[in-house]
Amino acid sequence: MRSQYLVCLLLAGLAHGQAAPQVTPPAAGAQAEQAAPAAPAKAPEVKVGPDDPVITLKGFCVDATQQGDSCKTVITRTQFEKLAEALQPGMSPAMRHQLATRYSMLLKMSAAAEKRGLDKGPTFDESMRFAREQVLSQQLARALQEESSKVSDADIEDYYKKNEASYEQATFARILIPRAKQIKPPVATSKPDAKAGVSPSATPPPTAEEQKAAEEAMTKFAADLRARAVKGEDIDTLQKEAYTFAGLPGNAPNTKVEKARRGTLPPGHQAVMDLKIGEVSEVISDPNGSHYIYKLVSKETLSFETEKADIQRTISTQRNRDAMQSFQGNVDLNEAYFGPTQTRRMPPRPMGTQPSDRPREDPD
Repeated sequence: MRSQYLVCLLLAGLAHGQAAPQVTPPAAGAQAEQAAPAAPAKAPEVKVGPDDPVITLKGFCVDATQQGDSCKTVITRTQFEKLAEALQPGMSPAMRHQLATRYSMLLKMSAAAEKRGLDKGPTFDESMRFAREQVLSQQLARALQEESSKVSDADIEDYYKKNEASYEQATFARILIPRAKQIKPPVATSKPDAKAGVSPSATPPPTAEEQKAAEEAMTKFAADLRARAVKGEDIDTLQKEAYTFAGLPGNAPNTKVEKARRGTLPPGHQAVMDLKIGEVSEVISDPNGSHYIYKLVSKETLSFETEKADIQRTISTQRNRDAMQSFQGNVDLNEAYFGPTQTRRMPPRPMGTQPSDRPREDPD
C-alpha cells in the first residue's frame, strides 16, 4: 500500500519538471566563439550493471537491529529504472536525477510516518483509495495514447485522398485596401478677438456623414483597383495607389502571400484557393471593414509523402481525444452543495481537414 502512495506523490512532485527551459539560439551573424562555445571535455563513460547500486541511503535501514555502516538501503539500477519507467517512460536524465533525490527523501519520510502510526486510520485509507484510482487513470490514459498512435498506412492514405483539397498550397499577389479614407481635420485658426495665450479649441471628430463618405470612397476605389488588376496592371503599383488614395503614403504592405492553404486563410478568403492561375478575385470585404483583392500566382498540391507524418499525428490526436471524451460528461453535481456549475470549454479539436496547417496569418 505504501508504494502506491509514494508513486502518487512522485507523480505530483515531478509534474512541474516536465517542461524544460528553452535555450534561445544565438542571433544570426554572431561571432563563431559566441554561437558555438567550446564543448567541455567529455566525461569518461561509466558502465553500471543491472545489479549495481545507483542509490545508497546511508544510516537508513528497514531492519532496526542493524547499526553503523551496516545500516543502509541500496537501490540497484534495475530497481530504479523499473520505478522511473512506471512513472514516465523515457524519462530524461535530468528528471531521473530529480526522481532519485525525491524518492530517497520519500522513503525516509514514509518510514518515519509508519513509526508514528500515520499509516492507519480512515484518512490514510481514503488517501490510498484515491491514489490508486489516480494511478489507474494515468495508466489507462497512457494505454489509450499508445493505441491511438497505431495508425496504418492505409488509414493515412485514405485520409489524404478524402482531404486532398486541403493540401493545396498557393502563392498570391494581394492588395489590401484600408476601410476608409483619412479625413483631414480643418486647420485651426484663432479668432480675432481670442485672448493672448489661449489655444484654439480642439478639433472636433469627423461626423457620421464624413465617416460614411470616407468609407464609400474607399469601397468605390477598391472596385476600380480590381478592374485594373483584371486588365493586368502591376499589383505592387495598385497597392501603393490604394494607400496613397487612403491618405497613407509610404506605408503600403507587401503584396506577396506565399505557402497559403485553405486553413491558413480567413474563412471569408478561402474561396480564392479555387482561382485559376492569373485570375483575380472579387473584392473581399472583411467584417473589420478592410477590402482585399487576390491574384493567384501559382498553386501546387503537396505530395502524400510530404504530409504523411502530419496526417499520422492528426489521426492519432483525434482518436486519443475521442477516447478521452468518452469518459467526460454525463455527470450531475448537486448545485445546492457545490454551487452553480461553470461551463468549461473543451480544448479545440484538431484541424481535421488541415493536419499540417500553419498558424493563420493576420490579413492586416
